[in-house]
Amino acid sequence: MGRVSDAVVSLIVLGVTVALFVWNRLPVGIVAVGSALVLYFCGLISVDDVTAGLGASVIAFIAALFVVTAGLEASGITAWIGGAMSRVAGTSPLRVTAAITVLAAILSALITVNGAAAALVPVAVAITRHAGLLPSRVLIPLAFAASAGALLTLSGSPVNVIIDEAAVAATGRGFGFFEFALVGLPILAVTVGLSVLLGGRLLPERASQNLLADLRDYLGDVMDHYDLDRRVYRLRVEAGSAAIGVSSRDVVDESPVVLLGTQHGSAARVVGAGRPLADGDVLVVAGADGDVKGLALRCGLVVEDIAARRGRQLVDRDAGISEVVIPPRSPLVGTPAFPGMVRPDDDLLVLSIRRRNKDVGTRVDLAEGDTLLVQGRWPAIESLDDSHEVLVVGSSEQLRRQTAGLARTAPRAAVIMVGTIALLASGVVPPVVAALLGAVAMVGTGVLRSEQAYRAISWSTLVLIAALMPMSSAIADSGGAELIARPIVALAEGRSPYLLLAALFVLTAVLGQFISNAATVLIVIPVALAAAAQVHVDPRPVLMLVCVAGAASLLTPIATPANMIVMGPGGYRFGDYWRLGAVLMAAWLVVAVFVIPVFWPFRP
Repeated sequence: MGRVSDAVVSLIVLGVTVALFVWNRLPVGIVAVGSALVLYFCGLISVDDVTAGLGASVIAFIAALFVVTAGLEASGITAWIGGAMSRVAGTSPLRVTAAITVLAAILSALITVNGAAAALVPVAVAITRHAGLLPSRVLIPLAFAASAGALLTLSGSPVNVIIDEAAVAATGRGFGFFEFALVGLPILAVTVGLSVLLGGRLLPERASQNLLADLRDYLGDVMDHYDLDRRVYRLRVEAGSAAIGVSSRDVVDESPVVLLGTQHGSAARVVGAGRPLADGDVLVVAGADGDVKGLALRCGLVVEDIAARRGRQLVDRDAGISEVVIPPRSPLVGTPAFPGMVRPDDDLLVLSIRRRNKDVGTRVDLAEGDTLLVQGRWPAIESLDDSHEVLVVGSSEQLRRQTAGLARTAPRAAVIMVGTIALLASGVVPPVVAALLGAVAMVGTGVLRSEQAYRAISWSTLVLIAALMPMSSAIADSGGAELIARPIVALAEGRSPYLLLAALFVLTAVLGQFISNAATVLIVIPVALAAAAQVHVDPRPVLMLVCVAGAASLLTPIATPANMIVMGPGGYRFGDYWRLGAVLMAAWLVVAVFVIPVFWPFRP
């Protein structure tokens, strides 16, 4: 009796948790952690169970995949793939959805469902932006297609391996590596087709607050805002120049060019216009091209045209730009600056200075609120994010990823990704080990800095998944899952084997919305085998049915980590999944019930 009581309590806690998720008034993380604490105080889980999820291999696996994905982004590979896929998909919503879902399914068959979702979210966002669509229209189909793709190979999901082992134990014969695809391909075709046809009607059109800024038009906006058409030149003094020993004011005195400032030697220290020039000094001037070249020719100066680099030439794989603001109490307040100067501490070139939204255009002493546009090598640009002297407008890291093209680290990142996929597909090491090796390699080879790797991990997603794991354990251990299973099995007992398959599908799919796929099939397998024996059918079609239903976690964001991964970027709410998910689940049921007996007959 006590066991039944525990089972009922676990199901009540589950119901309240789901209701709070649907209510959507509390942060999902608070609800998840709260449910684990309630289970503990009800005596259904131990204190170790409350935090066990944090140490689960799936948490480390997903975290490592976030890092590997960030390496692909930082090296420009994600943007490159997104551009290539955008050319294939075009701007049609139907083609975009089809391209993303097929790609998700293929990758899922190679590197598991969660890996495919983590890797493809930034790619999908890039494709939808190019097509002028909201990511909310394609990210749920991406997660669902990844679940379908897991049915294409034995290594696509741990559930497949569990089912294969159960088949060997029950019949002495397992399933082949690609045998799952006999039912997986029809399931995938239905998933892609319905997502393309019905996704636009059943999915929300909602902008996410968690998406990174779209910086595709950033360079054009910067060119217009900072008026970079103005020609600014750096004139370098070299040995033998007629300007040596002459002040910069006197050098330009009879010339129509405007002197903006002077920097001394390799230290690039700003000096006054009356100081005599020496070898290595630089004059920064503005003026017509012919006037500047005439001055340089007369005085033996070397011309460096620093503001004529237009459009995308401001950003490439080696150098980039950043907008920075002088904050209150900055040590830069009161220091001299002018367009064309090189900052002595980081060699960043100042392209423009604006004060009160107006271009300064000459030498000034910096004041609080001044905005500078600077250019230089990416390491120096990205180091501004940690500077106490300036506030960075936007993320230079994201600007680099979206606009700079393939970086020099792209070959390394590609090799690491291929190696990670190979390890995941071959099964030489456990999936979590393969993912961790990939993450370590991304940082160890310089594709990512350690601080970038930490920022890449979605800690809120990991905490949410880890906090819900005790719920799965409580429902399974308390007998709650068996309590749900009894009436469904009783319904099919002694009736048509097709009815048995349908009943087992419903049982497995319902449980799979709230507890892990692996836990679900482990609970259902003995029930399914016992029911198969009662109805006198071969265990293999029943086990394959459980496998398909175990992958049909399509109604809630908590059903799989993949569903959770797309929730933030898609701007989804708890109730957004079931609309398309219910349609797909019904289609999966029909396909599974009628296709499985064709390839795995009821009678051996």
